[in-house]
Amino acid sequence: MLSENIKAIRKSKGLSQEELAIKLNVVRQTISKWEQGLSVPDSDMLISISEVLETPVSTLLGETVIESKVDDLKAISEKLEIINLQLAQRKTTRRKILHWLLISLCTVIVTISAVLIVLNSPYLGWNYNDPETTVIGVIFHAFEWLFVRLAPIILIGAIVGIFLTRKKV
Repeated sequence: MLSENIKAIRKSKGLSQEELAIKLNVVRQTISKWEQGLSVPDSDMLISISEVLETPVSTLLGETVIESKVDDLKAISEKLEIINLQLAQRKTTRRKILHWLLISLCTVIVTISAVLIVLNSPYLGWNYNDPETTVIGVIFHAFEWLFVRLAPIILIGAIVGIFLTRKKV
């Protein structure tokens, strides 16, 4: 909500991200992160944004209720805390998904390796006089050749990724 409001109000005032960044003494990438919901401004910066955009802080946060000045900072802090918690939960969820995808990738690589070891390159004994058999044999050999060369690299990368994305206690 905050990210969409900043972007909409900035555009309605005819300001680019660069122009708003200059007025707030931040870099353009900071404005971009706020508008994408990747980060949120702190309460002081939120007040500065409201002043530059000539918009009440409550409007930036999506509320139309008029509160007293003392309550403004408290409400802003509470809203920002909720947004930060949501961002942290989103990050944790993405980390967990990536962790399990990497574990699945390792499982698939080990399974394919086991199948290739058990099959022991059966295409080497095939009769290649038939064109269809030749095509299938070449495809099977090309897959095996690529897999044997790439699988160890991918497996090592996935194992490193598993350790990097594990839950930190």
